[in-house]
Amino acid sequence: MAGAGVGQVPDGAAGQPVGMRLNQIPADPGGSSGPAGLTGGQKDLVSSPAEKKAAAKAIEEHIEPDTSKSGRWADEETAAAVKAFDAKDGEGWLTSPALKKAQKAWVEQVKNLMDRLDSEKSALRSSNTVLQSTDLAVGSVLRQSSSLDRY
Repeated sequence: MAGAGVGQVPDGAAGQPVGMRLNQIPADPGGSSGPAGLTGGQKDLVSSPAEKKAAAKAIEEHIEPDTSKSGRWADEETAAAVKAFDAKDGEGWLTSPALKKAQKAWVEQVKNLMDRLDSEKSALRSSNTVLQSTDLAVGSVLRQSSSLDRY
């Protein structure tokens, strides 16, 4: 890079824009303006009390039972595979202990998912109460200090 000063193009790189860097990715022309993965205007955001109630009901009546059923099915199938590969006459496959370890991780993940669904359902049901209580509390504080009460 002999002869290249600050803001100058290095020798042998004439014609290449100075701002070009190999460790950068080009801007996404239709990209989002928000955090990674979020596009502007979140179309599926539930905000009305009726929509939140319906979402909580869907979690309770469909998503939780279906998730639990699928988790049990996979657990039973994996348990059968563990048994099939288990030691017989002192000899067994190395697959059995690996499957057993994977099954344990699966059971923990299903439990975590079920706990998360329950938490989301509770949050949907309580959000209106929390927001309404906050609004009432702020309103009562503001009402106490009104200068119009003197007239």
